[in-house]
Amino acid sequence: MAMSICAGSIACASAATAADIAAEPPVDVAVTVYRAPTRVHGSIDLNHLNGFALVSETRLVHLPAGESRLRFEGVADGIEAQSAIITGLPDGVMEKNRDAKVLSPAALLAAALAKPVELVRTNRKTGQTVRVPATILSDAGGGVVFRTAAGIEALRCSGLPESFSFEPGGNLSARPSLSALVRSRAALTQRITLSYLSRGFDWAADYSATLSADERSMDLGAWVTLANSNGTGFPSANTQVVAGRVNRENEAVEPFDLGDPILALCWPRGSTSDSPPSELRVAQDSASFSMKRTTMMMAAPAIAQLTATAQHKVVEEQLGDLKLYRVPERTTVAGRQSKQVRLLDRADIPVTTIYSAVVAANEQRTSFAAERLLRTINDAAHHLGLPLPSGSIAVFARHDGQPLLLHESTVRDLAVNEEVEMQLGLSTDVQVAITHENVGVTLPAVTREQVERVQISNARPVPIQIELRVALYDGAQVIRADHPLGSKNGQPMFRLEVPPEGSAALRYQLQYQNQTTIR
Repeated sequence: MAMSICAGSIACASAATAADIAAEPPVDVAVTVYRAPTRVHGSIDLNHLNGFALVSETRLVHLPAGESRLRFEGVADGIEAQSAIITGLPDGVMEKNRDAKVLSPAALLAAALAKPVELVRTNRKTGQTVRVPATILSDAGGGVVFRTAAGIEALRCSGLPESFSFEPGGNLSARPSLSALVRSRAALTQRITLSYLSRGFDWAADYSATLSADERSMDLGAWVTLANSNGTGFPSANTQVVAGRVNRENEAVEPFDLGDPILALCWPRGSTSDSPPSELRVAQDSASFSMKRTTMMMAAPAIAQLTATAQHKVVEEQLGDLKLYRVPERTTVAGRQSKQVRLLDRADIPVTTIYSAVVAANEQRTSFAAERLLRTINDAAHHLGLPLPSGSIAVFARHDGQPLLLHESTVRDLAVNEEVEMQLGLSTDVQVAITHENVGVTLPAVTREQVERVQISNARPVPIQIELRVALYDGAQVIRADHPLGSKNGQPMFRLEVPPEGSAALRYQLQYQNQTTIR
């Protein structure tokens, strides 16, 4: 499987005769992870990561004069070849090619046809291993035929455990690779940079808040979770994450073909001397084959457990209208793994406990629980003052010296100086009831007036503040009330204080048109 971007017919024709050169492994890597645009909070599923990353690798290359096919092995599985940019080559790039043909046993054997390999045989009694130079002649019909100094043989016909080593083949690789057709006027050794976009990444912010005993302050901590579902990892990388929504066309990346299994069969078939057939599989980390008597399926390596790094705290920077959070020290973005780095630690953040309820026009409810909220301001005076990316938050309270979970919810992206609001769930101690006192008709006849009465009861031993948001019909308005009317986010709202183990009442009059819709 390959995807090519060719500069022209002349370049395409010359590609077949170009020397094959492998770039050295990266000496420096930077990974910038962009969050999945459709996920603003919630847990990360390593099997379904819809974010992406910008990867920049610095590599050393040794090019002869003339045209060469330069291979970059070990790029991310989800690389988008059309996005790749190679800088540092004086004479430019003529073609780019994303190649993953050698990620399966069948494709690796096909790529090794007529090329030198080594047949590895192990004596069952002594355990001694012998490496025999060989050339694969055919892999058709489910069997593998090769030539050695002793003649033409079939795999497993010797009766010994056998496998292949592909190292003599030189340019075979069991890792994703990007190749480029390049031209150099003279032989050179050069440091170049390969940058590309890749699928299979994501990140999330997770907060934990611990309330003080008097519930007037809290400590807030946060982690950034980095996730990489690619088989390729990036050790000791300069790592950043970007918050905000990036407008990006969603084009599909051709998936990797895992290929068909290879059955190591001896011939003649049906003979009592046949060895039991077994499936041949490739070990991606060593690019060598091993045989097992039982049929095996190719599978991705097990996802490693999430690791946490507390000593690295993310630093926030501005990136246009987006926010970039930089990990100040190098960290490893391992393949098929999630990793956490510390985002922030803040102590003694002053908070206010607020109760909230929505009262809808023309609605009667005997009793329902109000919602409890924690509120503060994202500024330096409240011991914050930095952009907070959206994510999940868990709120704890200390009881007998132990933190106990109160509630889990989500927070949106919050800018500096913006109000921060955290949900604590419904409170059975604060109940709200709504009744209609009377209904009147005024001129013209299509206009109606209605008086609503809201009763709030507080079973707590302390006074509480409650906010009652009024959901109105289109065209409806509050024309009078026995408490001052304010607003929040464009919605009418009343603020009341309810005494400890007491109650309070609110009366307001609505005027609206008949047969209208609520907003």
